[in-house]
Amino acid sequence: MRADRHRKHKKIRKVRWKRVFFVLFLLCIVIFGFSYYQFKQGMKEANKEAAINQEKYEFNGKKDQYGGTNILVLGSDARGNEKSRSDTIMIAHYVPDQDSYKIISIMRDCYVNIPGHGKNKINAAFAFGGPELLRKTIKENFNIDLQYYTIVDFQGFVHLVDTAFPEGVKMDVEKKMSADVELEPGVQMLDGEHLLGYVRFRHDAVGDFGRVARQQKVLKEVADQITSVQTVPKLPKLVGGMIPFINTNMDTGDILFMGKNLLMNKNRTIETLRIPVDHSFDNDRISGIGDVLTIDLEANKAAIDEFLGK
Repeated sequence: MRADRHRKHKKIRKVRWKRVFFVLFLLCIVIFGFSYYQFKQGMKEANKEAAINQEKYEFNGKKDQYGGTNILVLGSDARGNEKSRSDTIMIAHYVPDQDSYKIISIMRDCYVNIPGHGKNKINAAFAFGGPELLRKTIKENFNIDLQYYTIVDFQGFVHLVDTAFPEGVKMDVEKKMSADVELEPGVQMLDGEHLLGYVRFRHDAVGDFGRVARQQKVLKEVADQITSVQTVPKLPKLVGGMIPFINTNMDTGDILFMGKNLLMNKNRTIETLRIPVDHSFDNDRISGIGDVLTIDLEANKAAIDEFLGK
């Protein structure tokens, strides 16, 4: 009798585990299906607005010798047009084993040698030869290997902010700003268009230096706010909504992997560096080119090495 009861209880437990497994399996299917639907909806909605050139560029990049992944991030209003100059130049640095996230902003007026074209502003390299020539220029001048490139249409930034934060992003605007939009000083909620105007403003005494500082400030703030409880359920739609606005040689799987680690790591921090660093440049004017920053390459290479922990 005791053996029969034991076999009966064992059979009941087995049935229960089968039911639990089946329910979990169905739940996973529902979650995956909903996420995929949201992903496709995001792409569908974004495709109505996006017009970035999706032709893949030549890019012979590789991982750096220290095991990190460096991504050349370019922002442009020209929707990926190769003949335009890149408005924003950043390097996103990621080390998987360390969950380390760092951003290097390179000011577009840095006066450097562009392979095959002589000395010019660094953002001219994109106009002369696309992201591959810019990769070579950064490697020659700053000794950084770049594995991937990502060209972001600024309208994608507006779309992301408006989708993720319907009420806007809280930002402390330090002064009155007037460019594409009008901004008053003070703490306020900015929608995508006004937040883009904030990060692009440079019509004051500090010019491009202030703009780079605001770009890094907003990047950190958006990264912090996008991991909120209210925003995480929107992530599949946000990712789908961004894809039409970017041109990249990264696989979708790589983007999702890096993005997941960034968003789900509650202890993560984003460190930033501006090139040129303080006391390593002079303001000059070159005939036929305009205002430039002549920089001490060795001082800036040393700053980059220290920043990346080499």
